[in-house]
Parts: sequence; structure tokens; C-alpha cells
Amino acid sequence: MACEEDSREGTCKDRDRDWHHYSKSSGRSGRSGRSRRSSRRHRDRRRRRSHSRHRSSSRRTQQRSSRKRSRSVEDDEEGHLIYHSGDMLRARYEIVCTLGEGAFGKVVECIDHSNDGARVALKIIKNIGRYREAAMSEVEVLEQLKSLDSDKRYACVHILDWFDYHGHICIAFELLGLSTYDFLKENNFQPFPIEHIRHMAYQIIRAVRFLHNNKLTHTDLKPENILFISSDYDMEYNPEMKRDERTLKNPDVKIVDFGNATYEHEHHTSVVSTRHYRAPEVILDLGWDHSCDVWSVGCILIEYYLGSTLFQTHDSKEHLAMMERVLGPIPTNLLQKTKKRRYVHRCKLDWDVHSSSGRYVKKHCKPLKNYMLSKGEDHHQLFDLIEKMMEYDPAKRLSLEQALQHPFFSCFRKSSSSKSKSMGDG
Repeated sequence: MACEEDSREGTCKDRDRDWHHYSKSSGRSGRSGRSRRSSRRHRDRRRRRSHSRHRSSSRRTQQRSSRKRSRSVEDDEEGHLIYHSGDMLRARYEIVCTLGEGAFGKVVECIDHSNDGARVALKIIKNIGRYREAAMSEVEVLEQLKSLDSDKRYACVHILDWFDYHGHICIAFELLGLSTYDFLKENNFQPFPIEHIRHMAYQIIRAVRFLHNNKLTHTDLKPENILFISSDYDMEYNPEMKRDERTLKNPDVKIVDFGNATYEHEHHTSVVSTRHYRAPEVILDLGWDHSCDVWSVGCILIEYYLGSTLFQTHDSKEHLAMMERVLGPIPTNLLQKTKKRRYVHRCKLDWDVHSSSGRYVKKHCKPLKNYMLSKGEDHHQLFDLIEKMMEYDPAKRLSLEQALQHPFFSCFRKSSSSKSKSMGDG
């Protein structure tokens, strides 16, 4: 894979069928008030029809037309818009199929009839207040990022359009391929080749550095929120494993889901990030800044390398114990400052290595360098980068500016230098 400075543009042939992590908004929701009223209207109409057998044919036709229009803007019990393939939104977007579903709403593939029939991804937010608010925040962030990166130098998804459709905020995006998580999943969790990891890592780090330089923290970086521009692949049979294995044709990626991106001046909620990618300062309630994104990227890179999540747990104390098993003891000064006193005993993590949880952690985790699959220089450089990105103390953690200068990315700097010299010679 040739080392290049900027992402190449491409179109997606392999549709993302599992975009349920496109936004991290979560929480259960009941049927909206408007939906309840709509359902009652339908029931009342049915009762009236059953007791009136002498209506004219034209009246029945008119009622059927009315019912059809009502169904087109009805919500289900969870607040999702009810739609069907072929439905048109704003006389512009023709729904083709559902790409995925999540707590925030659904993502559908559409034909954009105002743009020569281009295919786009349309994120349809639930008709529920808190999701609408989060969606409008995301729109604001996306529009600013688009204005700051009009020439698409950085690997952040671009917003194409947005509108309010009967209480549902709809956001149109360029149509991309599978998420990096879904590609792993469909490839039996086979790790990515190290050259692909290098390529993806460079694009991810440049994109997140772009956010940080503009006073924005993503807060929910994970493999599900990093999508391939195209997930086309070559297939080869592995006789040893007795299975087909996929190799990407193009590892270019883009970051998505800015629904919880936070500016420096905004209120910082105490908990951010999906569990497995959550930085220690977040778990310990010490406050957080841009460096929590750096930790998340480190977790992502080791997952690309292993094909599996490094910290596979749903319990905070167990999560901290896993960190200690992989990265060594948590510094005393961080444990002294934490508000989560139940995690600490005598300035150490309060953890029983002989408990069932202790045995689980010992079985499933090992020191970071023990995960290396090769003693090659590329592998050493990658693990050195990951170790510096997963420094416990956020004040000592590698910045993304520093990460781009790491030897693991030296080929990109050589490539840029060569391009500059050739342009100068011209």
C-alpha cells in the first residue's frame, strides 16, 4: 500500500448493512404523543367505517387516500419514522432500503433525485425531544467541520443536507462502506494487515487532530464509528483455517457520529465514550479533555491488530484491573485524586486477584508487549505508539501532533517530502 498524505475519494459498492452504531445516543423511549393520537384516529376511523355501510364510493376513496397520507408520517412505538421502500421525503429523497438501526433512529439508503440520482445515506432521528436536540448539535458540528475542510483533506464524514420531516431530524451524508468493526465481524474477526493498520491509523489520527485543533473532542471513537469509503475486497481461501478470508482493496476511512462531540467551552459530561474505549480518567471521574480521544484511538489500533477488543468488560473496576494487567499499575496520584473511592484501598486499586473476576482478568489479559505477533520493526513501532497513546496520565499522554511524528508513520513523511521536492523541481 503506497503511503499517501490525504484520503482518496471513492464511491461505495458494498453497502453498510449494520450502521446501528452510527450515533451513540442511547436510552429507551416510549411512543410519542403525536403517535398515540395518530393511532387513536386510525381506530376511530375503523369504528366509524364499520357502522356506516352507505357511504359513497368517492367518500371511501377519499378516506383511503387520507389514511395513506397519515401512515406515511406515522411513528412506531419507539418513535422511529414508519417508512417503506419507494417512499419520497421532501419530493427529493427516495428510500431504497434500511442500512441500520439504533437508539437514535435509523439510517437508510436513498436516491437523491435533486442530484442526478446519487445514492446517499440518510440518518432519520427519532421523533423524541432529546434525540432531536442531539441531532441539531450534530448538524451544527458537521456544518462547521464542512466549512473548515471544504477541500476534504481530513477523513471526517461530510454532511450534504439536513431537514425536519414531521418532527424527525434527517441528515444526509455521503454513502460509505462498512464500518471497520463490521468488516472485522464479517471476516471472522481476522486482524487487519499491519500496512492497512498504518494507513487507517494515519488517516484517523490526522482527522482527530483536525478536530482537536478546532477545539472539538469527538468523545466516542470506536471501530463502529470509523467507516471505509469502500469496503470492496479480494477473497482468498485459507486452507489452514479452512475458510475464506477477505483483504480490503482500499483501506481509506472516514470518521462518523458527531452527535456527542464537545467543544472546549461546553459542559463536559462526567461519562463519555463507549465502555471498551473509555479512558481511565473518565472512569475515575477526574475530568477529561482531548486526550481521552487519544486513548480511544490506542484501543482501536490494538483491536485492528488483534481482531478483538482489548478490554472486554462491562464493569468499571474490572476495566481498571484489566488496564493494570495490560499496562501496569495505575499511578498513585490518579488514585488519590479520584472521587470514586470505592475503587481504591490504601492508594491502590481495590482488586482481589483471587476472585472469579480476578481469575477472568488474568486469563483474558496479558502485558501489552505479549500481544505482539511478530518481532519485526513495524510491529515494535506500532506497539510503542499504542503504549504512548495509552499512557494513564492524560498530562503525559502523547498528543496527536506528536503521534504523527512517530517512526511508525515515517513513510508518510518521506512520501510528502518527495512530493514537495518533485513539485519544487517542476
